[in-house]
Amino acid sequence: ASHPFAAMSAASILLSRTAAARRSIHTASRAFIQASMPMRSDNPLTAPREKMDYDVVIVGGGPAGLSASIRLKQLSKEKGKEISVCLVDKGAEIGSHVLSGNVFQPTALDELFPNWKELGAPLHTEVTRDEFYFLTEKSSIHVPHSLMPPQLNNHGNYIISLSQLSRWLATQAEAAGVEIFPGFSADEVLYNKDGSVAGIATKDVGIGKDGKPKDGFARGMELRGRQTLFGEGCRGSCSESLIKKFNLREGRQIQSYGLGIKEVWQVPKEDHQLGLAAHTYGYPLQSKLMDKTFGGAFMYHMGPDLVLIGLVVGLDYENPWINPYEEFQRWKTHPRIRQHLEGGKCIAYGARCLNEGGYHAIPKLSFPGGALIGCSAGFLNSVKIKGSHTAMKSGMVAAESVFEVLADKPTCAEGAEISEGDQAIEIKQYEPNLSKTWVYDELKEVRNCHQAFHWGALPGILYSGAAALISKGREPWTLGNSTPDSAKTGEAKNFPKIEYPKPDNVLTFDLLTNLTRAGVNHEPQPSHLKIKPELAHVPVKESYQIYGAPESRFCPAKVYEYHMENNEPKLVINSQNCVHCKCCSIKTPKEYINWTVPEGGGGPSYEIM
Repeated sequence: ASHPFAAMSAASILLSRTAAARRSIHTASRAFIQASMPMRSDNPLTAPREKMDYDVVIVGGGPAGLSASIRLKQLSKEKGKEISVCLVDKGAEIGSHVLSGNVFQPTALDELFPNWKELGAPLHTEVTRDEFYFLTEKSSIHVPHSLMPPQLNNHGNYIISLSQLSRWLATQAEAAGVEIFPGFSADEVLYNKDGSVAGIATKDVGIGKDGKPKDGFARGMELRGRQTLFGEGCRGSCSESLIKKFNLREGRQIQSYGLGIKEVWQVPKEDHQLGLAAHTYGYPLQSKLMDKTFGGAFMYHMGPDLVLIGLVVGLDYENPWINPYEEFQRWKTHPRIRQHLEGGKCIAYGARCLNEGGYHAIPKLSFPGGALIGCSAGFLNSVKIKGSHTAMKSGMVAAESVFEVLADKPTCAEGAEISEGDQAIEIKQYEPNLSKTWVYDELKEVRNCHQAFHWGALPGILYSGAAALISKGREPWTLGNSTPDSAKTGEAKNFPKIEYPKPDNVLTFDLLTNLTRAGVNHEPQPSHLKIKPELAHVPVKESYQIYGAPESRFCPAKVYEYHMENNEPKLVINSQNCVHCKCCSIKTPKEYINWTVPEGGGGPSYEIM
């Protein structure tokens, strides 16, 4: 009974928190908070919002935001200085929007909680076997460890569910005194009169598809903070608005992205290989030595009987006919992969974008009144295929930098109020402090590797191998990237259409069937996926006519479709399907989609992602 898997099974995990139960908890908590928010305007949409003041407001309940909140409370206790900390997350519960591979490197967790094992952190499956295969269509070549970059050595790492780790971190944060509000979407950045960040406003709830308030409508809240940390994850809407407003990418490379698509399988225990971490390159994305489509796949055997599989496709691909979801389904049919899944069943599905630009694409991290942490900035090590540990460390360093400034000032926790005329401070030491840690050491070593794959698969492999093994980022040059992923899509006429096999509903599945495994739910409301007014002509005139409607293929939730009306194509946006991956804001031609947050509590309901 003391074994960590004794009381755990995939079925019990999924049944322990049903989507309905989560939504009822979320609704009750939101009703409790908003019960004291009477309407004081004839127009409820413009009624004044209630305000709550905190020393630090954190947006996003992933590893970065939670680590920042915990570190702030640790310092508060160590130094005897009261600091109030609030964290909001748009998921119905913490972890429900968190998705990652994930082979987890515990470096940052060791620093945050040296006794994490005694505290019961959900790291139960240590990697016992590392394998790497180059796949052709029918065969595989095992690549020995002696030829692999040292960054791919997973000794001492753990196969985990990042959504479960996030929930555990949330329990630690709440125990330390952090106020956590899941189910609240950060919809708007608030600014002081001097232009500094003053906090965030959460989204109004209870608006019908017609844009009019329904019964139960409630205005959002203003959460004002002396400092606001944004850890929304890759391509967060508030973070992107801040990057633009404060020109945080000036002098930095443009960010490039990947789309990760993942399934979780439950397999017979006699076929399970506990602790196996396998990665593949080649089929189906690369069939020629000079193919420029970047990406690869993973397969992790996590206890007690789960296999986590996924494919990551670089969104700088050229061929508009590529369908990342169908490429993933095709990958599963390879003999090397199929053998691990036969006799099992798929129990979960999801997708998420990730930052792949690396060291040179990290924006300026601070601005007056706040800072970017985690994947809102982009600290993924694309060679190591890991970013959770760097995200956590960024949150911890941000917390230490914030506390240093707040420590000698009156705080909200001590009764000091935030007045309208307050001038927010910029935590300028955060970026140099982080640059002195192992996070930047890691990313510098592989600073040119992703860009090298723009030359093709073989040159990318050779360059990355040499950089990882020999030069370690000390090359006297920098490989550039100045073109967004959306502009790298080629015209449809220049590429042959790709015919994908039909699903067998045993090993491979149609997209809408798999989508049910993501637990997606959105209350009826106006679409949060908005076509930018100045680009209203792009979907039909450019995306459909020139690029062959790539959004109908790259979206991993079948949100975008074109229907013919009077012999004219019309874009249909099924926003209720959205898994919040943010791919459409990155890869649509000219980035014509503005991804905004829907009502809090909607979206996917990830349990073991």
